[in-house]
Amino acid sequence: MQYKRVLLKLSGESLMGNKQFGIDADRVMEYAGEIKEAIETGVQVAVVIGGGNIFRGIQATANGIDRVQGDYMGMLATVINSMALQSGLEKIGVHSRLLSAIEM
Repeated sequence: MQYKRVLLKLSGESLMGNKQFGIDADRVMEYAGEIKEAIETGVQVAVVIGGGNIFRGIQATANGIDRVQGDYMGMLATVINSMALQSGLEKIGVHSRLLSAIEM
């Protein structure tokens, strides 16, 4: 059975690869290549990605940062990860669009 569309949820922490934090460029390119393979089969792929490798709102609250501000910081971390993945996809010739609920 072939699907027309799939939704891929990636953990932000998975972008760290073997690093302690941040973004591992090799892991980003690995994901980009796998997404490209799926697209080449004719499937439309939507990706949702977390930001846990950069920031966690719940940890910010424990450190005295307002919960709402911490959540916004977490959402920005997801945008940063999305930009990294988009860069990897564009590098290998996959057109992509980054969408966020936060106006920028």
